Amino acid sequence: MTERAPEPSSRGLVYIFTGDGKGKTSAATGVVLRALGHGMRVHITYFMKGAYPYGERAMLSKLPSVTMASFGSAKFVDPANIKPEEIEQARLALATAREAMLSGNYDLVVLDEVNVAVAFKLIGLDEVIRLIEDKPKNVELILTGRKADTKLVQMADTVTEMLKIKHPYDEGVLARKGIDY
Repeated sequence: MTERAPEPSSRGLVYIFTGDGKGKTSAATGVVLRALGHGMRVHITYFMKGAYPYGERAMLSKLPSVTMASFGSAKFVDPANIKPEEIEQARLALATAREAMLSGNYDLVVLDEVNVAVAFKLIGLDEVIRLIEDKPKNVELILTGRKADTKLVQMADTVTEMLKIKHPYDEGVLARKGIDY
């Protein structure tokens, strides 16, 4: 069987992975790996994930045709006590994702945890709507995170909600290196 070069998409789609269940970033990372396996160029912007040592980032950084940018601190954002630097980091993340999306250098752009950034009002819903509206025709766009706004859900082509039925965290089991991060 002869390996074929990837056919350019005539229409890049918008995907949302949301919900309270585990697996939103994992699902996006799976699409990233599939795209890379077919020679596509990928950019991932991480919102609110700072320098935390996520295992997928360590591996993805070693692969050709993928770039990443991470914003925020290693601490969780408290939605009741938003700090100015958290807003600034989210704005920088959105600007970076927009620049990557419009650059012509990428076939797939992932905005990891952008839905939470919108829900916590670190960035405006209207800014993310404008980003989707400005998306080049052939670029695939993935938005992840809990609390996806209904307007974003309506704009997306594919929406998957991760439903939490049971989770070890509810029993006091903390996130485990190599499995949960």
